[in-house]
Amino acid sequence: MKQPRPRRPLHTAVSLLVILCSAALLGTASTAIPPESPARPLARLFDNRGIGAGAHGGGADLDGHGRALSAEALRDAGWSPGARVTVAGTPLRLPAPAPGAPDNVRADGQRVRVTGRGDALAFLVTATGGRAHGRGTVTYADGRRSSYRVEAPDWRTGTLATSALALPRLSTTEGPRKARAALYVVTVPLRHDVAVRAVTLPRAPLGPARLHVFALGVRPSTNGWTGSWSAATAARMRVGPWQDRTLRLVVHPSVGGERVRLRFDNTFAASPVRIGRASVAVREKGASARAKPVPLRFGGRAGVTLAAGAQVRSDPLPFRVTAGKDLLVSVSLPGRVTSLPVRTAAKQPGYVAEAAGDLTGRREGSGFADDLDYWPLLTGLDVAGGPGSVVALGDSTTTGAKTRTGADERWTDALAARLRAQDTVPHYGVLNQALTANRLLKDRYPGAGENEDTSGVRLAHRLDRDLFAQSSAHTALVFLGLNDLRWGSSAAEVRDALGEVARRARARGVRVLAATLTPCGGSDRCAPAVDARRRAVNAWLRGGGGGFDAVVDFDRAVRDPERPGRLLSAYDSGDHLHPNAEALARMADAVDLDALRPR
Repeated sequence: MKQPRPRRPLHTAVSLLVILCSAALLGTASTAIPPESPARPLARLFDNRGIGAGAHGGGADLDGHGRALSAEALRDAGWSPGARVTVAGTPLRLPAPAPGAPDNVRADGQRVRVTGRGDALAFLVTATGGRAHGRGTVTYADGRRSSYRVEAPDWRTGTLATSALALPRLSTTEGPRKARAALYVVTVPLRHDVAVRAVTLPRAPLGPARLHVFALGVRPSTNGWTGSWSAATAARMRVGPWQDRTLRLVVHPSVGGERVRLRFDNTFAASPVRIGRASVAVREKGASARAKPVPLRFGGRAGVTLAAGAQVRSDPLPFRVTAGKDLLVSVSLPGRVTSLPVRTAAKQPGYVAEAAGDLTGRREGSGFADDLDYWPLLTGLDVAGGPGSVVALGDSTTTGAKTRTGADERWTDALAARLRAQDTVPHYGVLNQALTANRLLKDRYPGAGENEDTSGVRLAHRLDRDLFAQSSAHTALVFLGLNDLRWGSSAAEVRDALGEVARRARARGVRVLAATLTPCGGSDRCAPAVDARRRAVNAWLRGGGGGFDAVVDFDRAVRDPERPGRLLSAYDSGDHLHPNAEALARMADAVDLDALRPR
């Protein structure tokens, strides 16, 4: 028989309680919880001199070897101490200290005071000693926390494809030295429903790599605006040269509204560009406007200087935009311009004034020459309100190769028209963020410098700029991979790259669809082995590979059922690679509109 457990004497229990209470009050190694350090402004935590100037660098030493970013090169790029630049949709205040003073934080668990509400946290960073990465936490106003992972390439040897700014020279103890250096803006997702209170930086990892944080900020939410038109930046290309010229660019809005704002980007640039004035008008014909163009303002001013790598949005403007009706955006460039960031293969005419001076207010199209087949600087048009936008990420088939200039025959145009003609789902904006010859696995453009290869950087390297930072973008449709297969990539490599895109989009709360790859039999670089790899990728997608929210079967919509490795002859533009306008309309019809609904 089990004996009852003897009861502890009352005085013993009281003594034990006293001991426990004393331990709680005094603290012990096993039970004490260290207090959380107070959050401080980033500038108060600066512990490294990363920007140098003059003959000997003024004591700056970013990497422990007497080398630093050049203050003169930063100034030439428009990144002066204390300046405000917007990159990846986030306004960032550059370090204000003079060159040679502490101007960045070597991340090691510091708590930084950050306030604001938005969809992403942006870090202006670079790394020394190799690629640096780590995990940190975000503390919100309601006391809850989320974790994040941030990674930055090495300032000297890392890729320039994702850099915010590439500098042409360093500051050293021996004087200025010609060599590349890069700064990066890296974003991580935030909760949308509550403001940020503080950010804990990652702990310094073992090894030589160090993450240097120069600025950080919250990217404001774009709720209340819908992206109506956009153009991804492919490269910085030689233009003109132009001296005090006005450009007149045609855009085709996918949705309408009563207020408008426009976005200009100086991506991949090495120097600032000055916009003297800009205007918007409804297009009548050619370069002529239906009425006198309405001037845009930038922070209340008529013009704006865009720092290298930076972007700007115009002030909201009361202006009626009608979906499907062309607009004219006029931009005066008062200085001498020899290169600009561009999106090529516009499939819209672009005009340059033949005479010098500001012609942004001119209604007439006389004096403008049809000289451009690309969009320089202009990257977006938003309208107030609306249900948000769908972003198409693709290559030349999506840019509308082999369609008529000015006819708006891209499959994205047909999709936007379908959305406007029905009432089952909202009339989402459709943004075409495709680049001719773009790939999943290779940067065709190196990420800096003038280059005539305007195929852009690979999709993973442009996701933040071309998808996540787009106004109220809630759904992406990815139609890429055929160029990779045609140039030797394996089906497994393409599958892995598509899977990476899907994972990153889902982490940002973006619904992501994939399109099967269309046939290219009979075209250059499309041997039977390429077609076999294409079919393998398509079978993987149809079987649920990659974890996409839905699959759009472009292949089935346009292939020849008798010869499935080829386009149907009625849908062939003539080169056996690019579908014609009729086929592009069929591809738009293949999209399940209900699949475009946001998460």
